Amino acid sequence: MEFTPRRPSSPIRLHKELSAIWGTGPGLQRLAAVNHSVVGLRFVVTAFVFFAIGGGLAMLIRAQLATSQSAFVDAETYSQLFTMHGTVMMFLFAIPMLEGFAIYMLPKQLGARDLAFPRLTAFGYWCYLFGGSILIVAMLAGVAPNSGWFMYTPLSSSVYSPGINSDVWLLGITFVEISAMCAAVEIIVTVLKLRAPGMSLDRMPILGWYMLVTMAMILLGFPPLILASILLEIERAFDLPFFDPARGGDPLLWQHLFWLFGHPEVYIIFLPAAGAISTIVPVFAQRDLIGYRAIVVAIIALAFLSFGLWVHHMYAVGIPHLALAFFSAASGLVAIPTGVQIFAWIATIAFGRLRWDVPMLYLLGFFVVFVLGGLTGVMLALVPFNWQAHDTHFVVAHLHYVLFGGFVFPMLAAAYYWLPLVTGRAAHQNLAVPAFWLIFGGFNLTFFMMHLTGLRGMPRRVHNYPEAYGVDWLNLLSSLGGFIMTMGFALFVIDMVIHLRFGRVFRRNEWKAGTLEWAIPKPPPAYAFASLPTVEDRADRLSPGAMGAPLARGDGYLGFVRNGWMETLGVDMVRGEIDEVIILPRPTRLPLWTALAIGGFVLSFLFSFYWMAAAFTGLVVILFLAWTPESGSREDIGKLPVGGGRSAVVHWESDGPPSYWAMVFTLAGNAVLFGSLLFGLFFLWISAPLWPPSDMIDFGVTAPATLLGGLALGAVGGWLAVRATRRAASPIPWLLLAFSGHAVALAGLAHMGYEGIPDPTRHAHAATGLAVILYLVLHAALGALFAAFGLYRHLAGYISARRINDLRIGLLWHGYTFFAGIVGIAAILIVTWLAEGRPTTP
Repeated sequence: MEFTPRRPSSPIRLHKELSAIWGTGPGLQRLAAVNHSVVGLRFVVTAFVFFAIGGGLAMLIRAQLATSQSAFVDAETYSQLFTMHGTVMMFLFAIPMLEGFAIYMLPKQLGARDLAFPRLTAFGYWCYLFGGSILIVAMLAGVAPNSGWFMYTPLSSSVYSPGINSDVWLLGITFVEISAMCAAVEIIVTVLKLRAPGMSLDRMPILGWYMLVTMAMILLGFPPLILASILLEIERAFDLPFFDPARGGDPLLWQHLFWLFGHPEVYIIFLPAAGAISTIVPVFAQRDLIGYRAIVVAIIALAFLSFGLWVHHMYAVGIPHLALAFFSAASGLVAIPTGVQIFAWIATIAFGRLRWDVPMLYLLGFFVVFVLGGLTGVMLALVPFNWQAHDTHFVVAHLHYVLFGGFVFPMLAAAYYWLPLVTGRAAHQNLAVPAFWLIFGGFNLTFFMMHLTGLRGMPRRVHNYPEAYGVDWLNLLSSLGGFIMTMGFALFVIDMVIHLRFGRVFRRNEWKAGTLEWAIPKPPPAYAFASLPTVEDRADRLSPGAMGAPLARGDGYLGFVRNGWMETLGVDMVRGEIDEVIILPRPTRLPLWTALAIGGFVLSFLFSFYWMAAAFTGLVVILFLAWTPESGSREDIGKLPVGGGRSAVVHWESDGPPSYWAMVFTLAGNAVLFGSLLFGLFFLWISAPLWPPSDMIDFGVTAPATLLGGLALGAVGGWLAVRATRRAASPIPWLLLAFSGHAVALAGLAHMGYEGIPDPTRHAHAATGLAVILYLVLHAALGALFAAFGLYRHLAGYISARRINDLRIGLLWHGYTFFAGIVGIAAILIVTWLAEGRPTTP
């Protein structure tokens, strides 16, 4: 390898050489794209297509509800329509849209050339596309989910939904959620490690803070729903009664797990939009954002409080009064950090010199709609009012005022604000103003009327209603408003097409913004920055126009090409000081093939071809292993020059590379999923009927001791392998010990599963115990795989005393698996012991 940097002779030459390294290529080669700009735009465009589909479904719903006793669609079709409308808007539009926005924008605002794991980003996109396509194809085939986008049990259980409709939702949405979890890990690591040199956390652009907190919420909020989906699909496929009260299960367990995801979801959708607002408002107010630090504290507080509100959706299920008081108070408290942000934006506008333009017009719509939605949210937080309005159209109206006002209006403002950056063309806004008024007026006509129909007692989720309700005229106005709003979105699309076709080409910072994305060429090249900037002030009050030319000349960091590498810099998480040179992977189709293999697993499971699903599982493992064998180096490199007289080690010789932190955050999300499983175990013991069971779990002593002893050997072997490698000794014996320890643990788990657990189809106690055992089986098997992979990497020459991160990452997994084994077995034994002394409940 050639490690000496080569500075091209001119900015044009530098651009050409960097483009040759970072570019994807034309035609079918674009299927291998991993660049954040390409993948981010794919997310955004695909999400907008799903938004159009969801909007079309909404129009069919409004056509049905326009008059009482309408015969436009029957009850079954209506159930599929409203289930798919909610599913598409929540899972296939809102979350992927914010992911695409973050993927496209964050590296440019942070001063990086790409995200930390470009292949993971591409893999996430394909999972999203294929999972969403499964749902849409099922709808076209007439077997769409029909139990509501919340999939409450027992309606979604096999007794009441015997077809594949519910399976489509459970498997398709879990497929899509893989994408969200990938994006969460990717963006957290990128924000913490791939900022521009000098960009400490307190200098980070405010959008970076919003995205960091949002992705942490996804990482901690999505696992309960993933677990719930897996448990319900297992119940439907193999008759394990997690949610069946006739066999010790409880339908309320689904609601708890769903809303542990569902209420943070509201703020997950809102916060990225709020980040766009906090970025746009100062630009048009022509002054710095007021209350930067207060906003950072507020969004962290909002994230924390959002995880304590899930029962706010369950007031009517029979919650004890003390719990109702707690969750009602928490639901009111969440208005405080939201209000801090709104008042900061208003203060920024009030103390600035406001420049009206189309983005600010859409933000005006946000302020009106979202504040009204927040006020009705405070009303619904009050238990007496909630009991009156529960499951009426008042709740539907509140939901849309919060989500549409808090996400769609800011995203429309963001589209007009950042479109010149994406296309390199000045904003062409002839239709933007009439589009806004049609959307704003149509929205309020549609959903304000729903407050009134809800207060008159009209229930949601019903396909017709009696004329005696006296709400025909209100529903007719709602339906009219929906079609007016649709015309507004049609004008928005036409305006975008006109912009792309006729917009004036420009190369300047049109809005006079102070963030780094305006310092790069328009449209952005694949490498984003020809050289990386140094940040010496808060990164939303810079002078990107003055920075652009020096960076394009290569005067910043990494303003050269070297060894054909795709290079960017990694920094200290807090201070922003240069830590390492990160070498990113080249374009590859492996993410596509891997997502297709997972799609094969999903379809095989959907149609009950379980042997084929097992084969696809093996293929997925093989494809994931194919991602990594050629990464790294077979020789120690040491420090590399990065420009400006500075040097840094390559990332595989660093103590804290992005891959290490990715495993840390992945295990954090994994721990939440495991904790949710244990929560389900204890919840069923406390609340479910027909406990204790007649047949109790009995592991004895030998099998648990074998399990924990094997996992301890795996953890110790992994630690000794790292220790030996640091001392330049061979890790082979210790990796073999780690592998053997996990094999022993698997033997113990097999004995526990076969001998210690009674028939899991008879009672939820055995079913949840088996679920814990299967969780540990998966982790022990992957632990053995990590040990074997570390052995392969060592024998292939990729591991040395300085190149040790493959083993350190494996050690994290070994240690977590040992901890999970202790906690999981202890939880089963404690519940079994407590259940034995409890009288049977009816």
